[in-house]
Amino acid sequence: MKNIDNVKFQDEKNTFKDVKEDSKDINIKNRFSYNIFLIGFMGVGKTTVSSFLSSLMNMKEIDIDNHIEAVENMTVSEIFNKFGEKYFRDCETRTLIELKEKQSMIVSCGGGIVLKEENINLMRTQGKIILLTASPETIFERVRYSTDRPILNNNMNIEFISSLMEKRREKYLSAADLIVDTNDKSVEKVCEDIIKELNKHNNSF
Repeated sequence: MKNIDNVKFQDEKNTFKDVKEDSKDINIKNRFSYNIFLIGFMGVGKTTVSSFLSSLMNMKEIDIDNHIEAVENMTVSEIFNKFGEKYFRDCETRTLIELKEKQSMIVSCGGGIVLKEENINLMRTQGKIILLTASPETIFERVRYSTDRPILNNNMNIEFISSLMEKRREKYLSAADLIVDTNDKSVEKVCEDIIKELNKHNNSF
């Protein structure tokens, strides 16, 4: 199994045989007819997990950051620099409103989407919110060479990451239906944990 930091999905779509075997009598797409929102701090693996999970579960996916970049014809960093963070959060809200017309979607959310209460409420009305977590040290190793993290510009260090994670912690926890740790796990294992938790709690939501 490959680490979550470096995955070639086209080579691994059929490696998750144990989960498929457990679910062979269940139409997963129909069972999870709601949208599944992946939230968490930057670098926890939302985009990686979203891509693999969508292939595994035969569900469409959308990366909100990528969608906004396509609509605005600018990168996230350019949007932040030109219009500011509030404008970007409003773009996230508009995207979530658009998703109200969709179902059976895997949605990879930006790290700060929970900072706006309206965004949390929109996600709650559409499906289940899964918080992916990782340690500050793990996140630093995953994002340290990234140039498209505007919040971390000139602050690419463990101390700042840890501080910002702590500031957002309560928002993440209060928004989440389920919490899945990604530290030292392959993408297959993270997806297995997600599906098992959804199956376990599906009837209790």
